[in-house]
Amino acid sequence: MKELSKYNIDIYGLEDKQYDYDMESGDAFFEELDQDLIERGHFKTHVVLNKSATMIQLQFHTEGAVTLICDRSLEPFEEPINLDDRIILKFGDHDEELTEEIEMINRNTNKINVARYLFDFIALSLPTKKIHPDLRSDEDELDLEDDEEEVILVYSSAETEEEDSGEEEKIDPRWEALKKLKGE
Repeated sequence: MKELSKYNIDIYGLEDKQYDYDMESGDAFFEELDQDLIERGHFKTHVVLNKSATMIQLQFHTEGAVTLICDRSLEPFEEPINLDDRIILKFGDHDEELTEEIEMINRNTNKINVARYLFDFIALSLPTKKIHPDLRSDEDELDLEDDEEEVILVYSSAETEEEDSGEEEKIDPRWEALKKLKGE
């Protein structure tokens, strides 16, 4: 937990103004978190904290790279990271996540740890298909071909619907009653 303690920000006694924090981490950050998504990586984060009487706004700018395993070749590769995100912490009576960007924290909270936010931002920025950069151009072409093959257009016209309903009228007398109600 020593690595994650670097991401503690003391908020007790802060004046209502802007504060800047710079954080840097490597493999130890990902090893200490309880996750299986990212094993290695390095990044730098600049955090801008704006404190007011009712809330804290945190702006994050993160740059670096994480090592991922290619889904196709199983080879490791580096995926670059360049993120701008924000979180709003509103003071309240209890801790609660209100939306993806807004959380309520107890007004007696002395410090906040931003490690979880950083990991979430990084994890959400990763591609769903982890493809090695050398194979990506082939993958993009395959995706386009697959999309073209999967497209099936179905057209319907008023004439075919009338023909179908005409056949159904002969079969089912209830359609005749509905047609009278409709006024045809």
